[in-house]
Amino acid sequence: MTETTGWKNNARNHPFIASFSGGKDSVLALYKASQVGRAIGLIVMLEEEGKRSRSHGMPPELIQAQAVSIGLPVYTAAASWTEYEHVFIDLLKNARNQGAEVLVTGDLDMPQHGCWHDEVTKKVGLKLGMPLWEMNHRDAVDEFIHLGFVTIVVTVNLSLGMTEEDLGRILTPDYIKELEERNIDPCGEGGEFHTTVLDGPLFRYPIKVRKCSIIRDGEYAFLPLELA
Repeated sequence: MTETTGWKNNARNHPFIASFSGGKDSVLALYKASQVGRAIGLIVMLEEEGKRSRSHGMPPELIQAQAVSIGLPVYTAAASWTEYEHVFIDLLKNARNQGAEVLVTGDLDMPQHGCWHDEVTKKVGLKLGMPLWEMNHRDAVDEFIHLGFVTIVVTVNLSLGMTEEDLGRILTPDYIKELEERNIDPCGEGGEFHTTVLDGPLFRYPIKVRKCSIIRDGEYAFLPLELA
């Protein structure tokens, strides 16, 4: 088995740390890896002010609520883009010292060569696990929904076919079909949208949230969520 083909299965029989955005892909990857390996925690990078997650702009208290429901600790730190790699590596080292042997991520389309996560895990002495790697996008989102996960659209790129009316919608088979009819990737892999997962088989109880006023910033629109 080559190194890259191992990416899909490296979590098997190993303790792992999962890169976590709170969105559907990272949650599905965590779920799939947890079926064959043992999760020891979630790794979350915050913007330099520490008020939002770097990937999906989620408030730390919402991520913490997800983590508590899932039953895993959060390894987190704030960093600017210039400090990002250094701080991320420090978190990986901490996780390795706590027993992690693999970093699991929710990437689907990572290239075989020049993979940033592959580079940083090698620096730390961890393996890279990507359970969703090279999955068909429709198959991935269908599996996510079929498993019973509930996720809400919280960010849209208005220049890529999404609208403010998409904010707050739950991913369902009918909605995924609608997105495809609008020529939008059902996984949002082109940056069309981001989601926040509120319930599903990993969660001991659903996350209850309030929807706040929509925020617009250039070509993006955001639906902030607060814990209810």
